[in-house]
Amino acid sequence: MAEVGAHLTAAPAGGDRPSVFEAVAQDSLMAAVKPALQHLVKVLAESNPARYGFLWHWFDEIYVLLDLLLQQHYLARCSASFSENFYSLKRIPMGDGRQQPLATAGLPKRQHWKSLLLLVLVPYLKGKLEKLVSSLREEDEYSIHPPSSSWKRFYRAFLAAYPYVNMTWEGWFLIQQLCYILGKAEHHSPMLKLAGVRLVRLTAEDIQALEKKWAETTSNQTHSFTSRVQSALRKALGGIAFSLSTGLSVSVFFLQFLDWWYSSENQETIKSLTALPTPPPPVHLEQEPSSALLPSLRSVCPLCRKVRVNATALATSGFVFCYRCAYSHVKAHQRCPVTGYATELQHLVKLYSPES
Repeated sequence: MAEVGAHLTAAPAGGDRPSVFEAVAQDSLMAAVKPALQHLVKVLAESNPARYGFLWHWFDEIYVLLDLLLQQHYLARCSASFSENFYSLKRIPMGDGRQQPLATAGLPKRQHWKSLLLLVLVPYLKGKLEKLVSSLREEDEYSIHPPSSSWKRFYRAFLAAYPYVNMTWEGWFLIQQLCYILGKAEHHSPMLKLAGVRLVRLTAEDIQALEKKWAETTSNQTHSFTSRVQSALRKALGGIAFSLSTGLSVSVFFLQFLDWWYSSENQETIKSLTALPTPPPPVHLEQEPSSALLPSLRSVCPLCRKVRVNATALATSGFVFCYRCAYSHVKAHQRCPVTGYATELQHLVKLYSPES
């Protein structure tokens, strides 16, 4: 049963506290899914920018909405996130441990919403912050702001402080995990402590309750029109979440393989296996309306129609522009102005002629 997880293991006699390996493994599960999905979307966007380009441009927002729906579904039904349920774990509120609630009982509202926000919102904001830092570093390297501008002084101070803030953040997680290993803490992650919950293994009663709840959900028949409409809406939302969870359960190992295959350690192997000769320039542009952008003189920038200054090529298409023109256009539209190929700021290549 997908709701109970892909593999259910019996809890050992040592107690309900999961090992650090189980805790860290469920953390790394969702961390591996996003990069793999991101690569698939990137391949689609590069193969057909007009149709799938928006998926790449809004990937973070689309992913966080799907993640919100998925985590809400599992927290409501199993008192656990998707990855925690996959490893047969559940969340219980902190407090007196006289009687553990069943997984089907759900978390109290306060712990439920705090868990949902910390599971979805914190990774989203952290990813956005990392992209902002990367973008600011690129702008600092190829900056068009005056050296003495207040904005440049501000973001240089921000860039100088960010590594220390990030080191403190990661060190907080490391210290928490070390305390968990030594038995000095009940949480392996500060996020669990902030949510007011702790992780325990599923018991036999939890598994029976989850199976019973799933059977009742699928066999329950309503008779009134209003209740049928409400049930249909609930089933539609549940169906979307279930299809997401089932799809992830089936493809999670394939996605982890993709993440490993396209990791930086394997890039040299991939390049050697997929090395092909450089393709010629696109001939079809002569027949397309976009060819009107191309000036007759090769030394003229297609955007400003003046002799190029600081010639810069786009690695995605090979066409050459003024640096300022290419930078402004790519930053605003994320595509080549001539071919329409998906392009980012890191694809700008400065050209140096022998006479310069």
